[in-house]
Amino acid sequence: MQTLANIFKALSDTTRLRVLKLLESGELCVCDIVTALDMSQPKISFHLNTLKEAGLIIDRKEGRWIHYRLDDSDFFRRFMLMSVLERIPKDAVTEDKERLAEFLQEKPANGIVVPIENKKRCCGSNS
Repeated sequence: MQTLANIFKALSDTTRLRVLKLLESGELCVCDIVTALDMSQPKISFHLNTLKEAGLIIDRKEGRWIHYRLDDSDFFRRFMLMSVLERIPKDAVTEDKERLAEFLQEKPANGIVVPIENKKRCCGSNS
């Protein structure tokens, strides 16, 4: 029963729903999510940790960077998550997806990104 409560808690926050909507398209680095949501890295990390504890996402470390994706290993969680995400209106995350697309377009294939507007990114070359 605690597992179900953790899932509902994780799904009860609009920022976490926005993160999940972004991850619906595939794996993202923390800096991708920070840029898309225009929020601080500590705030995003807090929300990612909540989603991970609920078993909704998994992470993969690559060097210093951590990449996140939806966890599709459990049918029940995956079904519940997809049921929730499909009910979120597309226009609710349009700006997030536009910021993400712009950021990813500027991001070189090696993932090293120079700071944008004097903000340090998790995959910045000088961080």
